Amino acid sequence: MSKTLNLNGWNAGGKTVLMRVDFNVPLDGERNITDETRILASLPSIKRIVAQGGKLILMSHLGRPKGKIDPAFSLRPVADRLGDLLDCPVKFAVDTVGPDARAKAAGLHPGEVLLLENLRFNPGETTNDPGFARALGELADCYVNDAFGTAHRAHASTVGVVEHFGGGRAGLLMEKELEHLGALLSDPGRPFVAILGGAKVSGKVEVILNLLDRVDTLLLGGGMVFTFFKEHGLNVGTSLVDDESMAMVREITARAKQSRAKLMLPEDCIVASEFNDKASKKTVLVTDIAEGWMGLDIGPVTIKKFTEVVAGARAIFWNGPMGAFEMDAFSRGTMAMVQKVASSHALTIVGGGDTDVAVHRAGASDNISYISTGGGAFLMLMEGKELPGVVALEAKV
Repeated sequence: MSKTLNLNGWNAGGKTVLMRVDFNVPLDGERNITDETRILASLPSIKRIVAQGGKLILMSHLGRPKGKIDPAFSLRPVADRLGDLLDCPVKFAVDTVGPDARAKAAGLHPGEVLLLENLRFNPGETTNDPGFARALGELADCYVNDAFGTAHRAHASTVGVVEHFGGGRAGLLMEKELEHLGALLSDPGRPFVAILGGAKVSGKVEVILNLLDRVDTLLLGGGMVFTFFKEHGLNVGTSLVDDESMAMVREITARAKQSRAKLMLPEDCIVASEFNDKASKKTVLVTDIAEGWMGLDIGPVTIKKFTEVVAGARAIFWNGPMGAFEMDAFSRGTMAMVQKVASSHALTIVGGGDTDVAVHRAGASDNISYISTGGGAFLMLMEGKELPGVVALEAKV
């Protein structure tokens, strides 16, 4: 990414800056934020612009209100928490491009911060409506995108609004994400090991196919492996199977035989009589899953072989847990991988909500080289594709 696109050497003083952030944080039933990781990740860019005397307007989405105003998805709790973190009041507009937003944007003083209401309360956000994008752009003098987690979406706030300004800049978080992930794809240390887990094959097909030609070893775990086992003619009992992805599994298997990567599937697994932490469970070879049993974690033989591969790696990419780690009875595989990845001497890049949760739950986050804040954007980049929100910045400068 060109250095002209970032915040280095650029001063926001005297400017009204419209910045896209990712404040799509989880809330409990009392509207309390239960994980503020994404807010914390945005602070460096916010603090730099504020310290320079910029007038900062923040915009984000929260949840999926589907173009309608829904108080359950209001960003007001985020404004309150952001004010606490910045130790100064954060103004809040009850709309996005309406009279309240326009008035508060026009009334900002240097160093002040305004957060707009949920972008997705307006249907024009997800359709990249030119009118909505133009209205957002009219609130400010310049544009910064620091929301890597939404860079894979061609929305009004990530693509359309850039046209209004004739360009934009990447925030510090966006820049850091692209640098870390770009380095992993362009010049990784060898051996380069990828670990993929999660429930379904369908969401990881393009990532798997792209990595087969880039990594030295690809380790697969999680619910997705039972689709592979079924395709290979094995009985999988009541394990999760993505029947619509059988053709994709055949393609992956065929490609793996011709690629540089060694594709490794589990040899044993922990099976249970039902999807329940208290259910009866046992360890079996993947060839011996009986009717009425479901696979919910990788087994000890697989843990040993997978961790041995990880121990010898120089670069590691990990997305997706090895099993139903949210239940203690089926968390051993994922936690063993966390500890081995964290204790390795490799460059370690971890991404995806569940994997992030597992790393933090294990208390290993400080020993991971980089934890990505993006989900879909993280995977799209690892698929070898361009991100619309990044392309928009590069194309306009």
